Amino acid sequence: QVQLVESGGGFVQAGGSLRLSCAASGSFFRIHVMGWYRQGPGKQRELVASITGGGGTDYADSVKGRFTISRDNAKNTVYLQMNSLKPEDTAVYYCHAGVQRIGVGYSMDYWGKGTLVTVSS
Repeated sequence: QVQLVESGGGFVQAGGSLRLSCAASGSFFRIHVMGWYRQGPGKQRELVASITGGGGTDYADSVKGRFTISRDNAKNTVYLQMNSLKPEDTAVYYCHAGVQRIGVGYSMDYWGKGTLVTVSS
């Protein structure tokens, strides 16, 4: 089994910063892409940022210039540094990883349980 455990959510005022972390554990061969999605009140889940094993990144337009995704492959951990937070960033943030298990020739999607980020105006 593969588990993703997020941490770092919380309450912050507009303009503030938070850093999310997500650590993967379990038995697997390789983690390919890792990323963060979010689901705000009454909204669909959307991609916030993703990062490949080689360090290539992708961001939603709404967070470009404010959020930075990074990963530590040795620790199987992905981070999301969120600066200049806005009330519209309020959402449950979910960690995602594409994980290739041992003996399997393709990656499977795994999700964390989510961490709530609340930004007050």
